[in-house]
Formats: sequence, C-alpha cells, structure tokens
Amino acid sequence: MSDWGPVVIAVVLFVLLSPGLLVQLPGNHHFIEFGNLHTSAVSIVVHSIIYFAIIAIFVIVIGVHITTAD
Repeated sequence: MSDWGPVVIAVVLFVLLSPGLLVQLPGNHHFIEFGNLHTSAVSIVVHSIIYFAIIAIFVIVIGVHITTAD
C-alpha cells in the first residue's frame, strides 16, 4: 500500500503558501498584503519557515495517512 498523506499535504501547502498568491508576509508596503502576486526574498524565507512548521506538525506530530490499495 502507498502512503499519499505527506504528498497531498505538501502539495496543498505549497500552493496555498506560495508568497503573493493568497497572502504575502511581510508585504512590500504593509505587514500583510493579500493577493498582490508579488514576492521578495524576506517573504520567501518567512513563507518557507511557516511551510516547514506546518508540514512537520501534520506529517510528524499528527501523522496524517492516506493509503491506497494495490
């Protein structure tokens, strides 16, 4: 059986936490900007730290598993 839980969570979080897509933290003009489709180096670092923390919580601490039968 294959465990697709970590893969699905990683893809969904990657799309949702892409800097500038839904939210940019920190923004160019304000601390938080919504849907501006711009990014900066600081924003990439902040979003990657948030991504790592959330994926660690879901995969390691909670242990989300989606299995498929072969």
